Amino acid sequence: MFGKDIGIDLGTANVLVFVKGKGIVLDEPSVVAIDSKTRKVLAVGNEAYRMVGRTPGNIVAIRPLREGVIADFEITEAMLKHFLNKIGGKSMFARPRILICCPTNITSVEQKAIREAAERSGGAREVFIEEEPKVAAVGAGMDIFQPSGNMVVDIGGGTTDVAVLSMGDIVTSSSIKIAGDTFDVAIMRYIKNKYKLLIGERTAEDIKVQIGTVSGGRQDEMDIRGRDMVSGLPQTITIRSTEVQEALAESVSAIVQASKSVLERTPPELSADIIDKGVFLTGGGALLHGIDEILAEELKVPVLVADEPMMCVAKGTGMMLDYLDKMPAHSNKRLFRG
Repeated sequence: MFGKDIGIDLGTANVLVFVKGKGIVLDEPSVVAIDSKTRKVLAVGNEAYRMVGRTPGNIVAIRPLREGVIADFEITEAMLKHFLNKIGGKSMFARPRILICCPTNITSVEQKAIREAAERSGGAREVFIEEEPKVAAVGAGMDIFQPSGNMVVDIGGGTTDVAVLSMGDIVTSSSIKIAGDTFDVAIMRYIKNKYKLLIGERTAEDIKVQIGTVSGGRQDEMDIRGRDMVSGLPQTITIRSTEVQEALAESVSAIVQASKSVLERTPPELSADIIDKGVFLTGGGALLHGIDEILAEELKVPVLVADEPMMCVAKGTGMMLDYLDKMPAHSNKRLFRG
């Protein structure tokens, strides 16, 4: 008996799984803890994320996906297998059809790696690969199958995908490897250079979420702890929102430029539609304070943050599962069959 259809948002930061008829059943970090000597998987997801930066020498917490693509094939396969077992085991999903999302500009080799990892981990009957901004737009509630322009900026963990869609397909797009992870690295570098203090990835992410801003409308501060580079001892400092804004300025500027370049290459009729409807922001990066204001100011069009931006791609996979049998001819060019 064929199993249920499954949609997977295989993100650099988080993996979300949508099961047809049930909705989003799993949302966990894309982190795997392994024993570096034996390569044995010790923990996956939330459990592994708690170990990031806090493990003894022989245990490493790694992210098998980097910049939207598979960096470690075996570990990605083990992670997918763990998540599929967790949501009900193979008995429930005997030979499912799986729809997975990927960034717009990945190579055919990278697509093949994603497809093979899904086939081997879930025993899939068929694997479909669809482009992330398209699925995010569907999940954000945009009707991309009409002959009118829709623009989406999907800021994930590893990549930012910008696309203009019409008639169910991508008209112009750009994908840059600057997103949530880049923001964390920029914050770590800024604090290292200014305060001579070393902090970990998790602390950088906490700073970004709690007091981060890119438009200057926030005046919060936060105490952070790290290791002093001069004395080597633990130290506490206070960091302000304005400093985070300074740290993130370069990364945000790159996202603005990518968005501008997509708009510049968009046919004028579709540009007119975008002025009416606005640009939709999706992905975890859409939650960064002030990013909608900066983009609206620079692009001269309204910018709206989608409801539950982190869930948009997963919700979109759920909606597109209904179309697997009857994908319109115009989107088959973009739909890769395993």
